[in-house]
Amino acid sequence: MAPANVEQQQRQVRAAAGGGRKVVDEVSGWLRVLDDGSVDRTWTGPPEALPLMQPVAPYAEPRDGHTLHDLPGEPNLRVYIPEVAEGGRARLPVILQLHGGGFCISHPSWLMYHHFYARLACAVPAVVVAVELPLAPERRLPAHIDAGVAALRRLRSIALASEDGGGALDDPAAALLRGAADVSRVFLVGDSSGGNLVHLVAAEAGRGGASEWAPLRVAGGIPIHPGFVRAARSRSELETKAASVFFTLDMLDKFLALALPEGATKDHPFTCPMGPLAPPLASVPLPPMLVAVAEDDLIRDTNLEYCDALRAAGKEVEVLLSRRMSHSFYLNKYAVDMDPATGERARELIDAIRSFIARH
Repeated sequence: MAPANVEQQQRQVRAAAGGGRKVVDEVSGWLRVLDDGSVDRTWTGPPEALPLMQPVAPYAEPRDGHTLHDLPGEPNLRVYIPEVAEGGRARLPVILQLHGGGFCISHPSWLMYHHFYARLACAVPAVVVAVELPLAPERRLPAHIDAGVAALRRLRSIALASEDGGGALDDPAAALLRGAADVSRVFLVGDSSGGNLVHLVAAEAGRGGASEWAPLRVAGGIPIHPGFVRAARSRSELETKAASVFFTLDMLDKFLALALPEGATKDHPFTCPMGPLAPPLASVPLPPMLVAVAEDDLIRDTNLEYCDALRAAGKEVEVLLSRRMSHSFYLNKYAVDMDPATGERARELIDAIRSFIARH
């Protein structure tokens, strides 16, 4: 499940260059589209960012209060199980994590996700199930939405021990998940573009009706700094300076151009669910939502617009505003560990998620 390590990726990009292929598009050091249609995701930006992209291997022996398991299937899942749930002593709510990366990059095994979601699993406590999502441009939206819905169906099948679970039911990780998870309390949590998927996957699940999904129930959604935008620049996009290589306007524009259906603009419902092209929010079946917004995020204004639109549509929504923080700040392990302000805002985010889950 884990992607190739950095040294392997660097050898691959050198081999591609030696093959005479030409780069026809590039996104901020993250991704290159070659003239034969293939995509190279070797990181070519500042090397200090590389450690956050290193994959973390699974482990069956407890570390820091949890175990970590990979569950191959359609889609692949990565499962964090707090020790409190080991041996069936307690059934815990489920956090289904939908990773970010502008729909085009990243992997749930990366350290940036691991350090936060391992901590969150123990803090709530909850079983965290991270979904390996397809990547654009090879697979454009709605493939990511389909994968999120398929992950919910896998969870339900594992809970019911049915044969359509998209993977081996006798896998030890499936048995551990079945014994630990209370699938009647599933919370969708998404980072950046994964926050868009929280809205979109929750809506798909809501259209299915309770009887179709029982015993599984989506009890809440938590988009963290979701990638909701409009074709026209917002004030925060125009006035806020990008704080890191992990989110820039170049990434925002090019990733979405590669990920949205061909010919679509950022006003598409996948990226602007509060816009005129999207179904009226009052008609969209959504669970209670906690939306996390970063004050210094490039897309802060459209995040807040989404929250206002939910309220206007009569939806249950809470908002956490992280003061003086930038996009996905909590995923930067080194800033969380070394900068007191970042560490405190990350703790506030975890506390807000824990409180929201406890109340739903």
